[in-house]
Amino acid sequence: MVIDKATVQKIKDTADIVEVVSDYVHLTRRGSNYMGLCPFHNERTPSFSVNKSRNFCYCFSCHKGGAPINFIMEKEGISYHDALLHLAKKYGIKVEERELTDEEREAQSRREAMFIANEWAMNYFEDNLLNTPDGKEIGLSYLYGRGVTQEAIRQFHLGYAIDRGTAMLEAARKKGFNIDVLKKLGLIGTSQQGHDYDRFRGRVIFPILNSSGKVVAFGGRDLKGGIAKYINSPESELYKKSNELYGMYQARSSIVKEDKCYLVEGYLDVIGMWQSGMKNVVASSGTALTDGQIALIHRFTKNVTLIYDGDAAGIKASFRGIDMLLSHYLDVNVLLLPDGDDPDSFARKHTPEEFREYVSKNETDIIKFKAKVLMAEASDNPQRRVEAIRSVIGSLACIPDKVKRDVYIQECSRLMGVSEESIGSATASARATVVEQIKRQRNLNAINQIPGNHITDSPRNISTTSYAQSNTTQPQDSAHVNYPENIGYTRHSDRSPMPRPEINSNPLRPLEWKVLVYCIRYGFLDFCENEINGSVMTVLEYVAEELAADNTDFSVADYNMTFALLMELLSGFRNELASFEKEISIEKDMKRKEGYKEIAERELSINEIQREEQKLEERVDAWAEEQIVNFARSYPSKVLASHENDIVRRITTEAISEPYQLSHIYSRERPVEKEEDKLISLLPTAIYVWKNGILDIEFKALMSELREISGKGDLNEVQKVQLQISELMRYRSELAKNIGDRILCPASGIRTSKR
Repeated sequence: MVIDKATVQKIKDTADIVEVVSDYVHLTRRGSNYMGLCPFHNERTPSFSVNKSRNFCYCFSCHKGGAPINFIMEKEGISYHDALLHLAKKYGIKVEERELTDEEREAQSRREAMFIANEWAMNYFEDNLLNTPDGKEIGLSYLYGRGVTQEAIRQFHLGYAIDRGTAMLEAARKKGFNIDVLKKLGLIGTSQQGHDYDRFRGRVIFPILNSSGKVVAFGGRDLKGGIAKYINSPESELYKKSNELYGMYQARSSIVKEDKCYLVEGYLDVIGMWQSGMKNVVASSGTALTDGQIALIHRFTKNVTLIYDGDAAGIKASFRGIDMLLSHYLDVNVLLLPDGDDPDSFARKHTPEEFREYVSKNETDIIKFKAKVLMAEASDNPQRRVEAIRSVIGSLACIPDKVKRDVYIQECSRLMGVSEESIGSATASARATVVEQIKRQRNLNAINQIPGNHITDSPRNISTTSYAQSNTTQPQDSAHVNYPENIGYTRHSDRSPMPRPEINSNPLRPLEWKVLVYCIRYGFLDFCENEINGSVMTVLEYVAEELAADNTDFSVADYNMTFALLMELLSGFRNELASFEKEISIEKDMKRKEGYKEIAERELSINEIQREEQKLEERVDAWAEEQIVNFARSYPSKVLASHENDIVRRITTEAISEPYQLSHIYSRERPVEKEEDKLISLLPTAIYVWKNGILDIEFKALMSELREISGKGDLNEVQKVQLQISELMRYRSELAKNIGDRILCPASGIRTSKR
């Protein structure tokens, strides 16, 4: 499938990183950025940063992130093309696509094929329920009998699997689906006799959607009184039940709005509460809570209420998963329903207002609830009281926040009749054990971690896969880049190319990375004057001039490719900059007029008016300058962070992600000089270190050669090599002396070109 370039650009321009990420993560404003829990790994304190102005996100723990397209690709595990379609659908952008041929469908990745098959299956089941005689008479009758409304059926995409052995199988074959894919998804089964059949036949279907609305699995409810009341999809590349919660897609916006999540057990419990107006509800689908599910909830809220039946089994069930919930910094309450009721039946018996009132009056803090229940069960039995106290202490030890832990210790001391000192001491000991277990698990994870699983590798580990594997024909060892001839610098091609190291274990990689980072972050900002013609050069042009001066380029092919792409962007950037400056000029005039009008309305003397007008001009000029600089600074990263090439996106994401953030206290008390402000010295130094690294490689090679030929007694060859070494050392000294002198006169501040 092909999407035209204009539509692709429209999608890129429209997609807002805050809006896109908010579909998966509850974000909180922090200064100019937003922070939330990372959707790529389980964490308990937010390390996922979203920068709206740069349209970019990044996790400081796992190093994943990027522009909207890259974020969707990683989060959904889909291709660049499908990420574009995902965003187009979100923003209502019309995309014209032709139908896939059989060959193209076969060529899709397994994961993409599975998503397509699941989407088709959901629509197939829905159509069965609403438009076939069996669906209406059996499926709809059951749902209506359980009080499920048409609105809920539509919102949760409920369906019905016709009770005929191969109805779905035949329909899938007619649509050209690969039956093996449907088998992996658990939609089609194979009997002991080798016959294929519909696994969900005769069942009401509950599609399970992930938090972004993709169908990952199905649950089927038997209507004939069979042994297996419910069957579910098996785990697959799409579905890991430990990471999914039923109803999360429908509930996520309400969870954020209410800052609270209700957790129930079954599909119909979710639907019943949803119909009752309690839309911030999800279900664990009868399985024990997992870290993945808890982390999913925590991305949207820290407040959780567990809802269970009021019988003994419900009370016992309420204790499951408590410790894990508490360890994720969550505030946990429990709500027991009247004996004989579940959330679905209770919702059908009461109005939404009555349900909410019952919740507000009866939900209880989980620690207090556990302490009261266990102590009541223990009664006057000392041994059972000890067991109850130890169980509560075990839960207290899972609370990471010490202040919160201390408050609970005080409360539990009162409830259980044990001294605060005793509970505090036992909790501290148990907490130490918990912390040690966490450390051991973290170390184990580090040992087992496989490099390269991140969307962005560290600079030293970025892939050097050949250009041929990334839609380009450049060879692996990286030929010289043919830079545009009109960028305002003179080549010095009379000098021999600087020596090139072997790609494997390349010692120049971190040195080249440093220079490339500056190019991506600041490439289009003005930097200095050209020593030949006095014109102003951008950071990017300065680097190109330095490389041309020694007839060299990046030895890492991926870096060379990215640098070449940056050079190609220059002309387009200048055209867009000219248009942007016109817009800024108009806004500048408006601000100036508004300012003069405001000054005129104030009762000021002539001297005061002149001073105020001068201040106004300075403010307006500074504002316009800042807008233009921001445009130039963000331009290369915005373009390359959404590039179709995976390697370019990875490199760009890593380059524009700050390695750390200073605390607000530190930055307030002590002014911190920005990297950009120091670039006039940082960039030449980085280039010098890189070139010196190249010379160091050559020096070591010559010294090795000298040792080898010295043993052979060939004085002529020895003298030749010694002369080369002497010349190399002379050039090394010259390089150290002259690297800073190339900057004749820095432009007035680092900013964008007005050319």
